[in-house]
Amino acid sequence: MPAPSDAPLHASPDALSVALPAGSGEPSAIRKFLLGRGSSAMADKGFGWLMLLCAFSIFGIVALIATELILRSQMTISKFGLKFFFDSAWDPVNGNFGALPFVYGTLMSSLVALVIAVPLAVGVSIFITEMCPGFLRGPLSFLTELLAAIPSVVYGLWAVFILVPLLREHVDPILMRVLGWSGLFVAPDFGVHMLSAGVILSIMILPIISSLTREVMTSVPHSQREAVLALGATRWEMIRMGVLRNARIGIVGSIILGLGRALGETIAVTMVIGNNPQIVKNLLAPGYSMASVIANEFSEASDDMYRSALIEIGLALFIVTIIVNALARILVWAVTRGAPARVA
Repeated sequence: MPAPSDAPLHASPDALSVALPAGSGEPSAIRKFLLGRGSSAMADKGFGWLMLLCAFSIFGIVALIATELILRSQMTISKFGLKFFFDSAWDPVNGNFGALPFVYGTLMSSLVALVIAVPLAVGVSIFITEMCPGFLRGPLSFLTELLAAIPSVVYGLWAVFILVPLLREHVDPILMRVLGWSGLFVAPDFGVHMLSAGVILSIMILPIISSLTREVMTSVPHSQREAVLALGATRWEMIRMGVLRNARIGIVGSIILGLGRALGETIAVTMVIGNNPQIVKNLLAPGYSMASVIANEFSEASDDMYRSALIEIGLALFIVTIIVNALARILVWAVTRGAPARVA
């Protein structure tokens, strides 16, 4: 029996004729078929250009959004400059615009969300990756990620009917009694305030931080865990020194990515933050966020300067969100690059 040929599948007709074993007949029919089929170079080149166009369309969309925002906000950029973000006056009637209260409300609500969500998300990730029984890991991971699929308006409705009364009647009085001396929790309390916005944001960003933290933790080599255990460490010491220490950069990246989601959230925050442009220390006072003011007032903007001010707020939010997400992706990539896939 003749040895199998080592000729590649994409070899030319002449090579195929040489590779054919002796006595197999005239290979001219095979050569004519392959030559008559035509070259696929044109199809490959067209497919390559099509995929390149799809990839660069993303850059085109981002560039178009940025260009439109810059052009539409030129009136306030030229009139107020950087002062726009450091002035607290928001008076559409007299044409005075300052975005500082909205920047403050966005940062405060996002900070509250991170303070609540980060410990909970990291704890859930540690339990799922290191301590959870096998039969419970799948359902628990699914339920955690399911939180990210709930529409934000549903979160807002739940917050209005459940969260706000719960905070006003049970949680806020305890905070005012225990931490009222700090000035962060003082009366009056109407239930719609920056704390309630921070709580609903923490629930919304929890699955993002948790899923990325799990991905980063599973990318830590098992040799790190085994080495720490071999030195006599307990399970908690192994997690703290062998896992969390090696994954800390990626965990920070997941937190920053969650911050990016919190900065741009609109509907749920608008429904519970109170929508009052003021800068106060009290977390039980109503506030306003950058996304909320755009959603609330854009349809009411009566002149070009008013619309330009709202669009400039959108431009600032757009730039900040891009920077925050890019930084988070870089930090997560710094930990997970080259990590082998792990099957649960």
